[in-house]
Amino acid sequence: MSTWHVVRVPDPARWGALPAEGVLGVQNLPEAVARLGLRPGDPVFVRPDGMVDVDLLDFVRSKEFRGLERESKRNYATDTRLLLEFLSSRGVPWRQATERDLADYRDWRCRAPENPRRISGTKWNREAAAFTKLFRWAKVYPLPVDVSRKEDRAADSVSARVSWLTPRTWGLWSDTGLRGHVRAGVPSPEWESRTELRNTSFVQLLLSSGLRRQEGGSLLTFELPTQRLRHGRYCHGRVAAAVTRSKNGRVFYASVDAVGQVEAYVESERAWAVQRAQAQGRYERLPVVRLVTKVTGGLKPALEWVDRNGAVGGQELSRLGWRERQWLFLEGPDGPEPAWLWLTEEGLPMAPDRWNGVFRLANLRCEEVLLTPEEREVKRQFRLAEVRGKSPYATPHSARHSYALYMLVLLNRLVESRFGLTAADRRDFALLFGDPWWLVKTLLGHADVETTKRHYLAPVAHLQLESILAAAEVTDEQEDLGEDLNGVFARLARETAGIQDIDALLEAAS
Repeated sequence: MSTWHVVRVPDPARWGALPAEGVLGVQNLPEAVARLGLRPGDPVFVRPDGMVDVDLLDFVRSKEFRGLERESKRNYATDTRLLLEFLSSRGVPWRQATERDLADYRDWRCRAPENPRRISGTKWNREAAAFTKLFRWAKVYPLPVDVSRKEDRAADSVSARVSWLTPRTWGLWSDTGLRGHVRAGVPSPEWESRTELRNTSFVQLLLSSGLRRQEGGSLLTFELPTQRLRHGRYCHGRVAAAVTRSKNGRVFYASVDAVGQVEAYVESERAWAVQRAQAQGRYERLPVVRLVTKVTGGLKPALEWVDRNGAVGGQELSRLGWRERQWLFLEGPDGPEPAWLWLTEEGLPMAPDRWNGVFRLANLRCEEVLLTPEEREVKRQFRLAEVRGKSPYATPHSARHSYALYMLVLLNRLVESRFGLTAADRRDFALLFGDPWWLVKTLLGHADVETTKRHYLAPVAHLQLESILAAAEVTDEQEDLGEDLNGVFARLARETAGIQDIDALLEAAS
């Protein structure tokens, strides 16, 4: 047997009921795990003989690994487990892996015809990064793989996670997947969702702001944008540095309509969830509660709080990560309530990664309504293109991709058509304000505009957007602008792979 297992440390509230006699001779397992320096989400590698690999446990607790985001830890652990199984099948301890071992493993993962689940170059580069980090920490030299070496990187690496839906296709996806509509466009009589407003509000916020799942999913109630821009159609707020991928805070913009929908959720669904949780004493049973006593303003807003033991603490708002934010409470009219914006039905903070489940259920709902039973029996990755095209498919990151595409098209149209700029005028405009690529890069919070082009919008880089947009009718009315943009997106969807549009979906369904 060469099977390795990965066990992840659960969140404090998810340990469940542990036997009174302890687990494997340990009386208080959560406390023992905490003493080891393991955090919620950290992986523990179990060897084929059933024992924990102590060396890998040290690696997980090392500064090289513990600074990774929770999702990165999960991905790295999954990749590493597969490599460990491959090495064990050869009888090679992982510390004795050689360049030949890793070359053989890469050949099997990426090229071997016998492997029915070969991976892409992009996926290999991620795996190579995980292995490089492990072997460098373990001081295995020469390095069996080094992602900084050209020969160890895949030449065919491209962004495979780009997923775009046009604005009206998002409407179809939301109506069908989140609001329970049937083909006729009305809610199903059997539809029942106690979190419909929460789910639709979250999607609209991401679509109008371009926030990542973790950025939008870890907002506090008092971080919801309230300050409107001059013309009143957008509000702007600030996303904390600690919850961003780059660890740099930035300003974000969200439409007034999206913010209004979130406010409606706060005043209805969320308020009811809080009341039920307070009545059932759920907040009193939480292991950590920090009651916020003060929120300072200025360029660097900070919080002050007091915990159940009376200990006083504080921190800059921008430095609070998403786990610490879940511990923050505000004094409400009926007692303490979470400062965390998005709550579960039980009134508890909803971890950002749980939004994946909301999107997954919405995708399944779309398939149930828009596909035939025979089409649903075939797994998505094996369906023909015309079948996949009948049902919209979205992930939290699809909202960010779609926002980027929408802003690029809109900015191009405004610069080229609305302002009627000549070529010389456009050069001057770009010098003063930056071209549309640069503006979208700023909105997304990328450090380099090439990242925006390469990872988000590369599939349409070959299109001459100027000529497409120039063909759109120019009007001065906002409603006409929206209609023109729908036509532009429809044309982009017809001429470019990977963009989901409602016209194509309806044609496929007819």
